[in-house]
Amino acid sequence: MTSQDYKDAVEWLFAQAPNYQRDGSSAYKPGLDNIKKLCDFFGNPQDKIKTIHIGGTNGKGSTSNMLASVLHESGYKIGLYNSPHLIDFTERIKVNGENCDKEFVFNFIMKLQELPSEIQPSFFEFTTIMAFEYFYQQKVDFAIIEVGLGGRLDSTNIIKPLVSAITNVQLDHQDLLGETIQEIAFEKAGILKANVPIISGDEKDVVKNIVISRAKELNADFIDATTIENSLESDLKGKYQKKNIRVVLALVDELKKQGLTINEENLKSGLQNVHKNTNFIGRWFEFSQNPLTICDTGHNQAGLEEVFNQLNEYSLHKHIVLGFVNDKKIDEVLLILPKDAHYYFVKPSVNRGRNPEIYADLLKKSEINYKIFQNVQDGYLSARQNCKADEMIFIGGSNFVVGDFLEKNLLTS
Repeated sequence: MTSQDYKDAVEWLFAQAPNYQRDGSSAYKPGLDNIKKLCDFFGNPQDKIKTIHIGGTNGKGSTSNMLASVLHESGYKIGLYNSPHLIDFTERIKVNGENCDKEFVFNFIMKLQELPSEIQPSFFEFTTIMAFEYFYQQKVDFAIIEVGLGGRLDSTNIIKPLVSAITNVQLDHQDLLGETIQEIAFEKAGILKANVPIISGDEKDVVKNIVISRAKELNADFIDATTIENSLESDLKGKYQKKNIRVVLALVDELKKQGLTINEENLKSGLQNVHKNTNFIGRWFEFSQNPLTICDTGHNQAGLEEVFNQLNEYSLHKHIVLGFVNDKKIDEVLLILPKDAHYYFVKPSVNRGRNPEIYADLLKKSEINYKIFQNVQDGYLSARQNCKADEMIFIGGSNFVVGDFLEKNLLTS
């Protein structure tokens, strides 16, 4: 297999399989029937590995990577399944921080051609079974599985985990999950399993009550992570990580009850070495110090509020590169933007990427200082050119904006 063979295979996979993250709701395939058929075809590798399931609106990736780092520091071989990827497809499937082997990916994609005609997997369904099989072949001690979208009907929900967690519930993907917090919480709580402990990191009573009710129905222990007192910090520097750390601590406590050996030093070291142990980037990621350049993948209303609140703590003048996907309510986002900043609105490269020209009328009414660009790199280079030594740059609004930025600049910096 050559590098071009791998590239062609992944591009073919993107082209063939419906892909929500690229195409939006038209590619969303809710339900477990298809993934069950896929897993049966490949011998049900998900039943041959020990798993931990992480759901929620925001913080799934940070929580799963922090937990992976802690377990790695404790001497365990850890599989980690996250989405979406920022630069390369293999970021989605890792073992002890190492991206999935490209030859395995190539060979597995080739097996798509052997599937029975009645199985027509979505992109996410196929990558999910790919992760299960890779973790089984790699003989991981534990696999941490991040929910893709929602929970109840997400293809990852086929697993029977040792413990599950819901980091929080916020308004996001309302076109698919429901218009209210209650409806979305119901979907998130769909990952609960009979007799499997559930950890909740949400502070809202309406969410807690829904999760508690479902836990009682399933005889599952409910653990409220919001009651945990914590002074530990992580090398993931977003202030919002304090809430995610509490979920990690609750997960660690539960795993210790189930026989895992994790000492205090493993815990502290794991939290402080997430980047090194998992190669996780994109969450309040400091790309450079001169000028100070930070990117963050926060993309829904709650996530962006956290990001902008932290950004407002910097006294430096800001150059903010932002882009969104088609389902984003731009009028609501504009209300929470820092006012004293220069803005560079960009179009993410994916099909779902929203052209800023479409919401130019809203920008004009907002009375902010802005320019419009047709790609992320042009917006960033303009910000870089305008940014003075005592100013800063922020890049965000979407996973895909951060991915476009890092793909162009991280490998060449």
